[in-house]
Amino acid sequence: MGHDHSNHHSHGHASLRAGARHLGRLKIAFALIVGFFLVQVVVGLATNSLALLSDAGHMATDALGLGMALAAITAANRADHSSHRTFGLYRLEILAALANAVLLFAVAIYVLVEAILRLRDPAEVHSTPVLVVGIIGLVVNVIAFLLLREGAQESMNMRGAYLEVVSDMLGSVGVIVSAIVLSVTGWSWVDPIVGAGIGLFILPRAYRLGRDAVRVLVQAAPHELDVHDIEQALLELDHVVGVHDLHVWTLTSEMHVLSAHVQVSDDPAMRGVLPAAQKLLTERFGLDHSTLQIEVAGEPDCPDIGW
Repeated sequence: MGHDHSNHHSHGHASLRAGARHLGRLKIAFALIVGFFLVQVVVGLATNSLALLSDAGHMATDALGLGMALAAITAANRADHSSHRTFGLYRLEILAALANAVLLFAVAIYVLVEAILRLRDPAEVHSTPVLVVGIIGLVVNVIAFLLLREGAQESMNMRGAYLEVVSDMLGSVGVIVSAIVLSVTGWSWVDPIVGAGIGLFILPRAYRLGRDAVRVLVQAAPHELDVHDIEQALLELDHVVGVHDLHVWTLTSEMHVLSAHVQVSDDPAMRGVLPAAQKLLTERFGLDHSTLQIEVAGEPDCPDIGW
């Protein structure tokens, strides 16, 4: 069936464990978010502010989301590659990102429904404490934003936590605006309007995060890689006459995986094609983890498995 089978693994573990590099910052952001969430709940209930309570609800999902991110990163980097988990627990970060997206959707829908009810029956809101808490919340979220920004470029899990902080930062701005307008004009409807605006801002970001997580879970090819281009590049290598059973997917953030059967013209060509193919996949497409089976054209092919 196969004449040569090789795995090429990147030794750059930094890319495989991108979230772990920013674990300390994530812990600080988590502590800030949890602490301020408690403040928001107390003041929101005392002042009857939907904008503040909706922001507190979002802050709660921030805290839960960051907690799941911490747990996923810790588990993924402590877990051994056992006979049952040959890739370790790297996929936990994708599951945490998907859970974050679901939580964001739930909070957004709750806020929108509550805003509609408040518009029908406006409630009295005390603006001064809402303003003070809104300003403190903005400071807390800016700090968390700066802590998580770098990691969000490397890890989907970190990006989920980062997006929650970004949307909550906007929520804090909305709370401040709501409190100022309410204090100056006395318009009671501004509070539910701002709350609804926070919910609408959350929805598209939750969708994008969930979509990206689902793409990984269904093992779709990474959006930045064209499978046809990869196949053509392999076919352009000297002595390569065919490529089949080509699969490309993402295991976790920044860890793309490829497997393929490569047909060569004759036996002597096999030794040179394998390193050339590995070098091509790494340097041109960033595929550090590839499994290639080399086959000689004209000899019995691998059986068709039908998928």
